[in-house]
Amino acid sequence: MEKPFILHMLTTAKNLSPFDVNMAMDAGWVCTVPYTNVEPSEVRGLVQDAIFSRSPKGLQKTGIFIGGRDTKQAMDMLKLAKNSMVPPFEVSVFADPSGAFTTAAGMVAAVENELKTKFNTTLEGINILALGGTGPVGQAAAVIAAIAGANVRIVGRQLDKAQRIADLCNEEFGEGKIAILAGVDSEKSQYMQTADVVFATGAAGIELLSAKLLCEAPQLKVVADVNAVPPSGIAGVDAFHNGAPIPGSKSGAVAIGALAIGNVKYQAQNKLLKLMIDSEKPIYLHFTHAFEVAREYFKANG
Repeated sequence: MEKPFILHMLTTAKNLSPFDVNMAMDAGWVCTVPYTNVEPSEVRGLVQDAIFSRSPKGLQKTGIFIGGRDTKQAMDMLKLAKNSMVPPFEVSVFADPSGAFTTAAGMVAAVENELKTKFNTTLEGINILALGGTGPVGQAAAVIAAIAGANVRIVGRQLDKAQRIADLCNEEFGEGKIAILAGVDSEKSQYMQTADVVFATGAAGIELLSAKLLCEAPQLKVVADVNAVPPSGIAGVDAFHNGAPIPGSKSGAVAIGALAIGNVKYQAQNKLLKLMIDSEKPIYLHFTHAFEVAREYFKANG
């Protein structure tokens, strides 16, 4: 009997995301097995149980997905998983905690596309504010954009927390090669004077940017909001907006809503899950790879 494609799905949370399960099955994984409340110390044992149960050839139909809600923890678990392999007993691993990596990748790629098509520019040197940026999506988006050459500031309600997250992003995810700044919400009006792009990545149902600040921003080009729950994170941005002009914007800015971002996120996650199946060699996937395939989506769809 032919061996089935089995994806072992690890999460530090109480429940595994049904979204991720559906995505995995739709991508071609025949069997998805959840492991919940996983401690980092348990990763090695789980990985080695998986790799030693099949021959090296059979392991081409075995994979590991890492979820959870913490970006650093997910990346640490990805490294642990990789270091637990015993070649030729080795399988592919994909980390996407709370869908943050693929969501962030979809948002940044969508913004980049609008900058290119409507403003004839790139992410290089662009000033970006990540409002509500201390969460998983904000962190990943900030790092992706900074690696692409943007000047990024993570803005939160508390400066000390925003600074801790900025430091984490710079050192842990950017390997000390990027310089994301921190900012506090009370200084938002000042930051908007030089902002080219705004990411809204805060909790659902909270407005992070008012219509007044949005319309008065002198050089704003693109805003992107991942929140699909009313009220929108950015005043007036509809979930269906996909490059729509913002009424009253003095700079002619355009908006990208949650469903437009979600479509690219879906395409990126689907492609990476399929890539795990199709790859002849083990691969280790995270936010960098998510951004690569999100960019490819826009290249292919013009």
